Amino acid sequence: PSHLYSFSFAPNPDWERTFSSGRQIWEYSQKVARDLNTAERTRFGEEVLDASWDEDRAVWSIRTTTLELTADVLIDGSGVLTDPTYPDIEGLDRFQGALFHSGDWNHDHDLTGARVAVIGTGASAIQIVPELQKRVAHLTVFQRTAGWVIPRNDRDVTDAERRVLRAVPQLQKLIRGWQFVYRDGVMLKVMHHRRFRRFIQAISKAYMRATIDDPALRAKLTPDFEVGCKRILITSVWYPALNQPNVDLETSRITEIREHGVVTADGVEHEVDAIVCATGFHVTDPPIAGRIHGRDGQTLAAWWGDAPKAYRGLTTANFPNMFRIGSIGTGTGHMSQIMQIESGAAYVIDALRTMEERGLSSVEVTQDAQDQYARKVHEMVKGTVWAVGGCDSWYLDPSGEPSAVWPSSAWHYRKWTKHFDAEAYRVTERARTAAPVG
Repeated sequence: PSHLYSFSFAPNPDWERTFSSGRQIWEYSQKVARDLNTAERTRFGEEVLDASWDEDRAVWSIRTTTLELTADVLIDGSGVLTDPTYPDIEGLDRFQGALFHSGDWNHDHDLTGARVAVIGTGASAIQIVPELQKRVAHLTVFQRTAGWVIPRNDRDVTDAERRVLRAVPQLQKLIRGWQFVYRDGVMLKVMHHRRFRRFIQAISKAYMRATIDDPALRAKLTPDFEVGCKRILITSVWYPALNQPNVDLETSRITEIREHGVVTADGVEHEVDAIVCATGFHVTDPPIAGRIHGRDGQTLAAWWGDAPKAYRGLTTANFPNMFRIGSIGTGTGHMSQIMQIESGAAYVIDALRTMEERGLSSVEVTQDAQDQYARKVHEMVKGTVWAVGGCDSWYLDPSGEPSAVWPSSAWHYRKWTKHFDAEAYRVTERARTAAPVG
């Protein structure tokens, strides 16, 4: 919902719909940036090529595409749904048509009247396919795994409603708070109670029956895992788009991509002019982790291995003065990530305040504190839908653990990150300058 895309300190009474478009969310973000003058503090178009901890000077040495600088503290706010993942399919590099990822769209290429393939049926595809269906000649959607779909109660926000929200700011805060509490409550039940999951699944199946007439198509779209194991898809336009005569849903496995088509396991070559890969992102293996070097020169990616771990989802042993906000172990999977980002930011700010007040040059979470936290979160995951739901999702790391998610409510995470707990860290005081003699 729109209000969950607003920061707690910057309410927006002017949302046009209850579920706003990307355009308006982007415009809201730009307005907040202008109001806070953050653009003046930002270097745009910079790619971080390397960041290494200098133990002797207790600083981070950072190299970007155009800069070399040092910093006392490094905050990685690059997020998790950032770096696109392309499918590992033979021949993808030989395709002669347009090829791009949902997270890296080629806006210069017009797909009007084209034959288009969309690979994937997750949270990105359900937004892309209904829009493409309106303009392409034919659309073939390649599905590996069906998802649970819940209809979205989307509507225009009236002028009268916006006037009331502008006049009574506390009302908007109340609405936003209620949406957080409601979604947290529903997800906690989905997470822990199989009977409730069956209730949600019954709602989803009833919606499918009311929307999809073809029994064969319904069978293809029915998941074989429990709801909540993968991200729940909230949309009222996905099923109607699949019903259209210029759309086919293909569930045969893709075996090869040729110069002008996609070949499936049944031997059929689907000729297309363009391929859109709605195939997700590097979540538990972010490329930035291979560019950050800790105390002994080892990269964060190597330190993590197949099982990334972060204390409170924010800090990692062997990487002093480094915080990662909105990353591993913070995902909720059911609401805007802004709540988790604000919680992480509050923790980091308190850490900086502590360093300043106590004259600390570095803080580094201890391995023991990190291990204890990891064990506690592991116990929290047991019995949840991510552990018993029977699916393979982007929440899981290569070791099979759902390390991307936070296995409790967003409010619980906020409580755990309210204050910087210095007792869990190895701290180093700043070297004192000797007083002059004489």
